[in-house]
Amino acid sequence: MRILSGIQASGSLHLGNYLGALKKFADMQSLDATRFYMIADLHAITVWQDPALLLSQTREIAACYLAAGVDPALSTIFPQSAVPQHSELAWLFNCVARLGWLDRMTQFKDKAGKDKERASIGLYTYPVLQAADILLYRATHVPVGEDQRQHLELTRDVVKKFNHDFKTDYFPVPETLYQGPGARIMSLRDGTAKMSKSDPSDNSRINLTDDADTIAGKIKKAKSDMDALPSEEAGLAERPEAKNLVGIYAALSGITNQAVLDDYGGKGFGAFKPALADVVVDKMAPISEKLRALLNDPAQIDAVLARGAETAREAAAPVVKDVKKIFGLWG
Repeated sequence: MRILSGIQASGSLHLGNYLGALKKFADMQSLDATRFYMIADLHAITVWQDPALLLSQTREIAACYLAAGVDPALSTIFPQSAVPQHSELAWLFNCVARLGWLDRMTQFKDKAGKDKERASIGLYTYPVLQAADILLYRATHVPVGEDQRQHLELTRDVVKKFNHDFKTDYFPVPETLYQGPGARIMSLRDGTAKMSKSDPSDNSRINLTDDADTIAGKIKKAKSDMDALPSEEAGLAERPEAKNLVGIYAALSGITNQAVLDDYGGKGFGAFKPALADVVVDKMAPISEKLRALLNDPAQIDAVLARGAETAREAAAPVVKDVKKIFGLWG
């Protein structure tokens, strides 16, 4: 088993990123697998980024990996742009992928909107770069959220066409690695909107840099409703804020939503929110403390990234060399 995943280097990370990705990165270290976890800075520049801020965010996300328990002795942590083979393989796959495949990508349509003529070519073709990210390490399993499933399908299409056209089985067809509960955490201000680092309201999210008092205050202010919690999970269906808060409690505690309701069904949010705050503070405050310490020691972060990049380049170079040979190219 070979696993590849990553987080885009744009904006500060929050509770949704922790439960949807970081915690799972750390948990997957128990698997008998080779793991590559990148900070996707090449993906970030598909839209304009302030260069100094991008460098800072790349370092901060690496620190988040470490604070969340991703061990560089067990997993390779690296900046995507430090491994030039990502871009090289992406060009080769541009000559394999079909225009019609990219035309079907709904995420480009969502991000570009009505101004698609003004969008960068990189934003349009970045699913091909994502395929290169995965296949550069010949990954067999990819943990993906719902919004990335279509891109993984494109990766699988690239593999099948490449292997068919060149009569080889060089690349494995990557499989989705199920991530379990907690992969989609919603805003604390709107249970119908995903928790986002771009939301203008800081109270909409628990930032990984928030201290214990800030976390408790945000949970207290989180939007809820007037009714008591139901005794059965089906009762959450039409109550997005209640469902979100119960889901956060369950994901951080490692239990099901129904198990939470077994304890708190029939009780109001006046009783539930303090208990939820205790759980969130207990799990997240130590991570926040570690993160702040790491950010005060950028040399330590940079050393981890440099070692990871070297390991990633060593793994990537022979793959690109093999692919170029299959294409009939020099080098």
